[in-house]
Amino acid sequence: MSSVLISLSSFGAAEVRRHGQLWFARLAVQAGADGVEVRGELLVDGEFELRAMSDTLPDVQRVFSSPEGLWSEDGTLGRGALDRGLASAQTLGAPRLKMSIGGWDAASIASLGALRDRLADTPVELVIENDQTASAGTLTMLAPFFDAAQAHGMALGMTFDMGNWHWTGECPMQAATACAARVRYVHCKGVQRQPQRWVAVPLADSAAPWRSVLRAMPAGLPWAIEYPLAGDDLLAVTRREVEHLRSVARSLV
Repeated sequence: MSSVLISLSSFGAAEVRRHGQLWFARLAVQAGADGVEVRGELLVDGEFELRAMSDTLPDVQRVFSSPEGLWSEDGTLGRGALDRGLASAQTLGAPRLKMSIGGWDAASIASLGALRDRLADTPVELVIENDQTASAGTLTMLAPFFDAAQAHGMALGMTFDMGNWHWTGECPMQAATACAARVRYVHCKGVQRQPQRWVAVPLADSAAPWRSVLRAMPAGLPWAIEYPLAGDDLLAVTRREVEHLRSVARSLV
């Protein structure tokens, strides 16, 4: 059955920066989560925080999420961004690094060999996420990227964010059908439409067909909560959402 992780951004950027990600990682584990996704953009004292989490949570599944795109806006491979992400993942003791493709385009194909060579030197698995941008969150951009990477000998996996497709105007079910074979990790995110924008909400409040999307994913993948977790009793709220996701996983077996 799918393990349940919590993306630590779910607790709110301001609160996470105030208390630190280790504090929320401990809360997540106390609430029954199998692991956490540590967010690079929310680190206050990066090296110290990453080492503290690695030392304090030895038996907890960990993913490191880099806020940097793999390619820069001009289409060149972001070697520095990749190196920083890989280094952070290794310091955290995370076997998996999540990044978006950033500014990748057809001209970037020439740099795929360099990416392949760099990844061959690390035990960390790189997984590519569909983000909320037109350049890195649509099938139009992601499908040719994965095909080109495959042609260069890289069977890169994908972090499938089920909510982000709404931000780019794509159909989540169409994306699930197209991408399922590549998915290694799932961001579970409910969505609702407000007058000017989409917002992330708990799955039970979602206006999207999230059960159908999860059913289309390969069995046994890790799922991560990535929607707001807040309330007077934060531990109870978090425990309830973790158990809800587990119950969904059981119902799909």
